Amino acid sequence: MPQDAALSKDKLVSDLKVVVADAEELLKATASQAGEKAAELRSRIQDRLRDAKVRLADAEAALIDTTKAAARATDDFVHDHPWKAVGVAAAVGLVIGVLIGRR
Repeated sequence: MPQDAALSKDKLVSDLKVVVADAEELLKATASQAGEKAAELRSRIQDRLRDAKVRLADAEAALIDTTKAAARATDDFVHDHPWKAVGVAAAVGLVIGVLIGRR
């Protein structure tokens, strides 16, 4: 998985956690509101928040698993092909050095 996609998923998980926390806070703040309609709405929202938390935990676990798999694959490649890894690292370092040197 490209690094940008992993960062986007990580940001999405973080943003969803904030939304869930805000929604829970809103439910607590409106707990004193009377009426059958308000109670029904709060109950429905609580159910959806519970489901969202489960899906969020699943998404976070999947993101962690994907990141670990990418790290394992990189580690395996470096162990299987150490000179290629050194060559790639040197080439990347050279490119970064040239780009920095132009400024």
